[in-house]
Amino acid sequence: MAIATINPATGRQVERFEPLAEADIETRLGRAADAARLWRTTSFAERAARLRRLGELLDGERERWAQVIVTEMGKTIRAARAEVEKCARTCRFYADEGARMLAEEVVVAGDDRRSIVYQPLGPVLAIMPWNFPFWQVVRFAAPALMAGNVALLKHASNVPRCALGLEELCRKSGFPEGAFQTLLVETGPIAGILADARVAAVTLTGSDGAGAAVAEFAGRHLKKAVLELGGSDPFLVMPSADLDAAVRTAVDARVLSNGQSCIAAKRFIVHEAVYDRFAAGMCEAMRALGVGDPMREETDVGPLATASARERLVDQIERSVAAGARRLVGAATLPGDGWYFSPGVLADIPPSAPASQEEIFGPVALLHRARSIDHAIAIANDSRYGLGAAAWTRDPAEAARFVRDLEAGSVFVNEMVVSDPRLPFGGIKRSGFGRELGAFGIREFVNIKTVVLGGLGGS
Repeated sequence: MAIATINPATGRQVERFEPLAEADIETRLGRAADAARLWRTTSFAERAARLRRLGELLDGERERWAQVIVTEMGKTIRAARAEVEKCARTCRFYADEGARMLAEEVVVAGDDRRSIVYQPLGPVLAIMPWNFPFWQVVRFAAPALMAGNVALLKHASNVPRCALGLEELCRKSGFPEGAFQTLLVETGPIAGILADARVAAVTLTGSDGAGAAVAEFAGRHLKKAVLELGGSDPFLVMPSADLDAAVRTAVDARVLSNGQSCIAAKRFIVHEAVYDRFAAGMCEAMRALGVGDPMREETDVGPLATASARERLVDQIERSVAAGARRLVGAATLPGDGWYFSPGVLADIPPSAPASQEEIFGPVALLHRARSIDHAIAIANDSRYGLGAAAWTRDPAEAARFVRDLEAGSVFVNEMVVSDPRLPFGGIKRSGFGRELGAFGIREFVNIKTVVLGGLGGS
């Protein structure tokens, strides 16, 4: 895939970028190694100051970067502003809390002092996707930089302006040269970069296929890896739920980032006692969504990010319908320029259909009817993914069942699944391994070092 900005709303190329030559990659790897030696010696206070400045710049330049996000991947301008704001909040969070999260833990005090310290690993390669082109990067970079690591960003090929913008913001924030670098490269050089001895670890957000390939290669070279690999998140609704709130939230959760989010609710598993009412409400709400120019404030859903993303979605929907699924609303390509797709709802989906087995990356809700809570949980867990899950009930016993039995990295009851810098984020099964965010996230790329000081007379 060419490294280029192609506006999804028009389908027209805005700018094209030449990939880095081998010599340029070598130069950047050398800078990263030099920066890592310097940055690891800085104090938490110095790192926090740089992160706070980055948060200030993100807030101050919010509109500029929101427009870049919209131009490159098509989410609505309101969603893009919210993404930049969330990045700024996360920088402030790690600036405020990072030192505490990485403070030395004294296990035994006295003359025989035994403790645990957390020290940076060095340069970390981040392979990032286009659907949240700022947030996916910052949620890795903020804790990694606060921990004393440095970052090498290989971003998706369709968001090069976002990638270069993040490097610019880090430079303006006062991070040393080489502490955050964007590598404008195609897929080919990634293996060599990851194999390089100067690269300490890798993190990837993307498909499970890409994650498996990176994990295999990282394992061959004994490099630490954190993988967030998407999901087919269930959204379960029981008879006791506040049905109006559940429908409103279901629609918001399904069309998040134009339906292109790993934690967007995708499979709506509804108890048969309220299924018809829920389905009618969701169909009505999906029909009412305004699809159009993502730069317009009133737009609810913009285009899909790439032509290939729309082609894949169309193929999945058509194969699912051919297998027996019913198209209740939309779920079809819209005419005209750009890669627009009408929000839709499918029902009566056979277990073997693509809509049951694959991640559906677009604004299409998948309805399933459940006979009981046991049946609902069984449907929810019948997936190769396990990222997030939402459940709607006002029964405490049912809530406890969902928390215990849903196979996911997070369970939200009566709320929409979201990522929060205060809480660990990640999945199980083919949704990956490792965690981002929270204290667990900042400790992923550190050496958890045991220290024993004997005979020094310390206190």
